[in-house]
Amino acid sequence: MALSIEELKKAIIEKAKKSPKAQLYIKDFYACDPDTKPRDIKKVANALVTEGELMFWSSGSTTMYARPDRIQNEEK
Repeated sequence: MALSIEELKKAIIEKAKKSPKAQLYIKDFYACDPDTKPRDIKKVANALVTEGELMFWSSGSTTMYARPDRIQNEEK
């Protein structure tokens, strides 16, 4: 059974906090709930960007997701 939207948001935030990498591809979040379709996970991740919990990070060739506090810490 797929997670609720709020549960999926919490799982994505936890994944972004605990990942060894500061920047994550959208496909990295698919493991948060294998029962949820990839498109729905992307919608939730984009909602988290709107809410300020995640931010977009661009390597120049691809767009990734990151926690704002982790990106600022890595840049210092």
